[in-house]
Amino acid sequence: MTGNKWTFLLVRGENQPVKQYSVSTQTLRGLLILSSLIAIFMIGLALSSGVEVMARVEARELHTKNEALDREFATFETRIQGLEATLDAVAASDANFRSIAGLEIIDPEVLQAGVGGPGLGSPSDSPLWVVDSTKAKAAFARSYDLSALERRAYLLFESLEEATDSVLAHRDLLESTPSILPTIGRLSSRFSQARVHPLHNRPLPHEGVDISAPKDTPIFATAKGTVVRAGWVVGYGLTVEIDHGFGFTTLYGHTSTILARLGQEVVRGEVIARVGSTGISASSHLHYEVRVDGVAEDPTKYILPEVVTN
Repeated sequence: MTGNKWTFLLVRGENQPVKQYSVSTQTLRGLLILSSLIAIFMIGLALSSGVEVMARVEARELHTKNEALDREFATFETRIQGLEATLDAVAASDANFRSIAGLEIIDPEVLQAGVGGPGLGSPSDSPLWVVDSTKAKAAFARSYDLSALERRAYLLFESLEEATDSVLAHRDLLESTPSILPTIGRLSSRFSQARVHPLHNRPLPHEGVDISAPKDTPIFATAKGTVVRAGWVVGYGLTVEIDHGFGFTTLYGHTSTILARLGQEVVRGEVIARVGSTGISASSHLHYEVRVDGVAEDPTKYILPEVVTN
């Protein structure tokens, strides 16, 4: 450096002449400042380009995510529609089932009603609202639909449960109600409050029916129940009595042989004894009684389609 100048020597090789350049301090300072500005500009340009590239990459990623989200919404919409169709079919079956069970059919408007109220909120309550209000509205609509379907499903579940209980109870009652002819034979004596007794020759209550049949003809339980008596009863001879529940009991008298055991669970049509003439009896026949809450009733009221000949 000489005075206010800077001298630079450029040596290119041993046989090449040495070149000398001189610049003032002010000029050198200007060049350094210019170089710094150029470097800063280039760095800024590079950073700007990098940020732009990153922004484009992020934009593409967001676009891809939005497309994926749209596809998910479309899938949910399809599944919701499928679930609605399934619940419609279940509702139709439920209506038929309730009709069979003797229950009132649920009003379709009750099943179709949506779920409202403050508990649902609004689309703006979703964190998605600040990102994409359209997507937030779509998500809220799907949530609303799902809530309505959940309510329908719960109502149908309760309805089917009620109908099932009713059908089971009704079936149990039907299975426990005397309804068949207890043996194959001829109706020889009907239910009466003052029938002339064939042996005593005076009017006496006849709280059942007599069915004449050959000795040892099978006797059937007329409904399901529990055998509460299986043995000798004064007047009735060898007797079987069955408690059917729901207040029903049946009695089978004058049998020749008892096949059922005390405490045995029997079903309708099961052979429990055989026709005989034990006890106070003039011929081979079955004396059959039906009592409801302890009161004797005409058994022919409980013999459904079978034909009894006189």
